[in-house]
Amino acid sequence: MAAPNSIPQAEDRLQHFLAAGSHGDMDWLARNAARRADPHQLWPEVRAVIMLGVNYGPDGDPLAILKANGGAAISVYAKGDDYHDVIKPRLKALARFLVAQAGGDVKVFVDTAPVMEKPLAARAGLGWQGKHTNLVSREFGSWLFLGAIFTALDLPADEPVDDHCGSCRTCLDVCPTQAFPAPYRLDARRCVSYLTIEHKGPVPRNLRAAMGNRIYGCDDCLAVCPWNKFAQQGRDAKLAARETLRAPALADLVRLDDAQFRALFSKTAIKRTGRDRFVRNVLIAIGNSGDRAFLREVRDRLDDQSALVRGAAVWALARLADARTFADLAARYRDDPDPDVRAEWDAGAHASVPIGHQ
Repeated sequence: MAAPNSIPQAEDRLQHFLAAGSHGDMDWLARNAARRADPHQLWPEVRAVIMLGVNYGPDGDPLAILKANGGAAISVYAKGDDYHDVIKPRLKALARFLVAQAGGDVKVFVDTAPVMEKPLAARAGLGWQGKHTNLVSREFGSWLFLGAIFTALDLPADEPVDDHCGSCRTCLDVCPTQAFPAPYRLDARRCVSYLTIEHKGPVPRNLRAAMGNRIYGCDDCLAVCPWNKFAQQGRDAKLAARETLRAPALADLVRLDDAQFRALFSKTAIKRTGRDRFVRNVLIAIGNSGDRAFLREVRDRLDDQSALVRGAAVWALARLADARTFADLAARYRDDPDPDVRAEWDAGAHASVPIGHQ
């Protein structure tokens, strides 16, 4: 339980984050900044905020897939049913019980409104915000989904938990794209989770190689947290990974059209990202694979209806094809109507593998 006015420092931190441009494409953060920093701005009647966490700990090492050439790494949280759809009905049931027992109006939120869940959860005693900015629990490590119940009841607040990160910086050092300019600070523009999920355009070229085969989200900073050794494995059937998403093959994913994408990722969080951004990510992973057996799939995507996909295909082609193959295809495709795709052809001409060195 947290008082709605218990995170006064959150507004200043959010404003610094926005002023630095660290939110990237996430314009909704700036639009709702005032409401996000103060629960009273969202609902004036709120007197207490009940914060709840649901453990989604993996049943194995989520980083093992990073070593699987040809395999696709999907973040643990996205491998099962969409957590919004799983958790919100439970919060509503709990809220109804609270109203039936004690009265008062309530509002329920699961990452669907401008609520600063992590600072509020820390104030409510669920854990503390680690150096990777995510909530860390002594009981569940870094694997927690958060939800909030705003209530008009005047309920007593719980004591916050002390920060137990100490001198550890494991989560900072493991980040493949160096997205943490300092402990407790994240530059989303460099974060693989942001780049593969929120970012709408071409991924910056200087970050693509570091993404490896991470095609949706990134678990590195969460997975290496030492407090995970106390975390129980996730047991909820709906939050558990679907077998088809445990280690899907890049070769299968790159061929998905929109209808196939929607069918495969039905009722998952991945579906909201859309087919084009997703296949963009897959092509970057293919370009990082070093496997020339993917060249056929890459060539097929040069004709894709999406400029975002075509551009990523050109980059993958430059990484995998020899100079002659790249030049032959460039002669056919480089006059693409999209300027970003043309820029990829120009950049790729200087990056393709020299003949005899493939």
